[in-house]
Amino acid sequence: MYEHSRRTVLKTGAALVGGVAAGTTVTTAESRGRYVVDTASVGDEQGIDVVHRLDQVGLSVVRASERDVKRLDERYAADVVFSRTRPTRGGAMSATAGARDEPLYSLQWDKHDQHVPEVHEHTRGEGARVAIIDTGVAAGHPDLRHAVDAERSRNFTEDSLGAPGPYGGYHGTHVAGIVAANDRNERGVVGSAPGAEIVDCRVFSETAPQETLSAFFGDVLAAIVYSADVGADVANLSLGAYFTREGLGSFWGKALNRTTTYANRRGTLLVHAAGNVSVDLQHDKGFVDSSESAQGLGVSATGPVGFGWGEDGLEEPYHSPAFYTNYGTNAVDLGAPGGNASEAVLSMKPENRPENWRRDFVLNCLAVPSFGESGEYQGASYEYGYLAGTSMAAPQVTAAAALVASANPRYDANQVESTLTRAAAVPEGYEKAYYGSGYLDPLEAVTE
Repeated sequence: MYEHSRRTVLKTGAALVGGVAAGTTVTTAESRGRYVVDTASVGDEQGIDVVHRLDQVGLSVVRASERDVKRLDERYAADVVFSRTRPTRGGAMSATAGARDEPLYSLQWDKHDQHVPEVHEHTRGEGARVAIIDTGVAAGHPDLRHAVDAERSRNFTEDSLGAPGPYGGYHGTHVAGIVAANDRNERGVVGSAPGAEIVDCRVFSETAPQETLSAFFGDVLAAIVYSADVGADVANLSLGAYFTREGLGSFWGKALNRTTTYANRRGTLLVHAAGNVSVDLQHDKGFVDSSESAQGLGVSATGPVGFGWGEDGLEEPYHSPAFYTNYGTNAVDLGAPGGNASEAVLSMKPENRPENWRRDFVLNCLAVPSFGESGEYQGASYEYGYLAGTSMAAPQVTAAAALVASANPRYDANQVESTLTRAAAVPEGYEKAYYGSGYLDPLEAVTE
């Protein structure tokens, strides 16, 4: 049994490794001068600049003084800025038919565990459309050129860099690679649903080197609505953001429910990362997680300890809950591979850790952007590297949803979700709080 007492010990390890293993640390704050208003009827009122008019869900995102917003005589809340530390890359590598022919496939324990080559005998995700709501997807990456729909991709930030592209950092490209990295170019890695189409919905902006990335929740709402409107079968939100119930909780809960319900009715399944701070989301009433909405799947992270770096084999199996993952029966719907780390390794000084200890993370595509001193984009380097977090677990589920949608093109969002949860099971000897319906099983889902 994966005991809570052990999780308490591992919280110390989380502090040691920080963003390397857990992917991100998220903080939130109200934004001055930017508001979400409970109406779609905001016109060209003096002093109000409409950033997003979301007629479909009766909301508007505006820039204005609070005094001018009050004159609208509508419910409103300050837009929420959520900032996260950038996950430290766990080492990059270069590389040059089927999934097993990809040079780095042998290091992708997540794809081994999900029997991806066998899944592809039934479907590769052809015909499915996936929205990646994140830092941007590098359409030029050799393993993603085949998949990214540049025409439908959109920039929801207020910068001028456009989409698709890794303009907010490398996180979104890694997420997209987990879903759709090419399995037939005999180069790099493989994604679970390489036949699926990727739509880049960028909500993070990075115009100069910095330790944190920031986004507005109003932009996320707009990206969800857009994903539904362009017919995405599934939208991935590896955001890991949450905010206090006090003050903003009521307004934002209703705004999220309205927006996610709209997406569901349009046939778009939403998949959310549960977060990376070892919080029991079921019993910690002080927070509302971004996965805690009326619709969608919340995903916790699992991972091995000892994959490819220890002579004694695995200390913990692929389906073992990651030390950092948030959990809670009512908040987590599925567990999926996100990467893990050993308590003993985390306690070591970096120079003393085993050479290949990061192999317990998830290996996939990276596109690392560079910017000039004045913030101008100078291009990106295309690599492969390791990251870990519920951010990496969510796209495993997103990819599985694309596979199910491909195999069953008449399914709506609820039917895709039901197929995934029916196919899953809680591993023997582990607590349901870490898995919800169970551990992701794409092969069972496409063959049931």
